[in-house]
Amino acid sequence: MLDELLTPEQRLEALGLELPTVPSAVGDYEPWVEANGIIYTSGQLPWIDGDMKYTGKLGDVLTTEDGYQSFRISALNAIAQLKSAVGELSRIKRVIRLEGSVQATPDFTEQPQALNGASHLINEVFGGRGRHSRMIFTDPGMCLDCTTLVVLWAQVEQ
Repeated sequence: MLDELLTPEQRLEALGLELPTVPSAVGDYEPWVEANGIIYTSGQLPWIDGDMKYTGKLGDVLTTEDGYQSFRISALNAIAQLKSAVGELSRIKRVIRLEGSVQATPDFTEQPQALNGASHLINEVFGGRGRHSRMIFTDPGMCLDCTTLVVLWAQVEQ
């Protein structure tokens, strides 16, 4: 476990990760909205430099490990959105909720293990402030054929 005294940016560096360029909206909406000290991100996909890294359904050609990695990328994009909202990630007082959606076959049942890719990253980056509630949704067809989507709710220090 990383030192609790490190900032989230220092934790990212220690993990060998760099926040991606903030993805732009793919429709008529805001990438994030702040209301009453809570940041709500829009759904973040597994983009890296404009390339969708994971497409298709878990339980078909894709494995639970593929889902884990796809959720990790989606979460990294959601963290980048938080940073664009608040400037410094140390302003995040608490990650409140993680919601994940996964494109999967009807008989796929390992959604929670796949969503751990996002949960583990959030907890590594934010330490105790990253401990969150979560929900996962399964969809037989996702936008742009993406495999995963992540939404974060985070409380901001005022």
